[in-house]
Amino acid sequence: MVSVTRAVFGELPSGGGTVEKFQLRSDQLSVDIISWGCTITALHVKDRQGKASDVVLGFAELEGYLQKQPYFGAVVGRVANRIAKGRFTVDGKEYHLPINREPNSLHGGFRGFDKVLWTPQVLSNGVQFSRVSPDGEEGYPGELKVWVTYTLDGGELVINYRAQASQTTPVNLTNHSYFNLAGQGSPDIYDHEVTIAAEAYLPVDETLIPTGVIAPVEGTAFDLRKPVELGKHLQDFHIPGFDHNFCLQGSKEKHFCARVRHAGSGRILEVYTTQPGVQFYTANFLDGTLRGKNGAVYPKHSGFCLETQNWPDAVNQPQFPPVLLRPGEEYNHTTCFKFSVA
Repeated sequence: MVSVTRAVFGELPSGGGTVEKFQLRSDQLSVDIISWGCTITALHVKDRQGKASDVVLGFAELEGYLQKQPYFGAVVGRVANRIAKGRFTVDGKEYHLPINREPNSLHGGFRGFDKVLWTPQVLSNGVQFSRVSPDGEEGYPGELKVWVTYTLDGGELVINYRAQASQTTPVNLTNHSYFNLAGQGSPDIYDHEVTIAAEAYLPVDETLIPTGVIAPVEGTAFDLRKPVELGKHLQDFHIPGFDHNFCLQGSKEKHFCARVRHAGSGRILEVYTTQPGVQFYTANFLDGTLRGKNGAVYPKHSGFCLETQNWPDAVNQPQFPPVLLRPGEEYNHTTCFKFSVA
């Protein structure tokens, strides 16, 4: 059984509207999601002793989400990740996007899908959010109708993304939750054991744009096909962290993507997705200045993201999976976060 409750989370400044919070509860999970950016604000999971902890970084109040912060828990779009120099060409016409992360466009621009109020509809086992992104929003062509649906089933949180376009446009939607399976507010994720089912990854240039090479993981720091303990792995390979796209199998069906285990608590997160890629990000840009829930500080490496996605800058790299959505087609992707204990 899943229960869904609805409450006011806060009011947007200068009459911008009411932000609501939806709590989805099963016997194994409790998830809080707000209508501002379809943002997951809390996710309580039991450990092997049966004690529940909140395993996502974020804020207790709306003000936290309205300040400058790194997309905690939000849905990002119209195009997640980076577009080189904020430009691309569709059907012979060049489009210019806001450069919000020099020298590129990141996560939809200055006011992406994470910074808008969505319209909610309560379901028996979850909540569906919808909005219409107008033609030209943040520089993107055409009107885009979008639906993001969160449903709960036992220990599984399922997110489905659908979109329909009036003009050909790139679309790439993901959720940007930062997890710490020891509980949010824990200082780091070095004791987490990570597996990613990818034979290849995308090397990037100094601005974090893929070079275009699809590189085998074999013999590199990016070979996570067998479980590695994160802290030791980063030390062994002398790397400052991960912020890379891992290339998953190209099947349209939902496939296994990643598994993260926290030995101390026994919590396990498995990710399944229909997407061709996942950005594994170890929160390299967090610096301890943000104050989170229960007074938590979030230093570098205090969380990790598994952003299921199309490959970054795909709109400019023809050898990457197609990212354009044309009128009459439907964008439809699903990602499942499955929690368990061992």
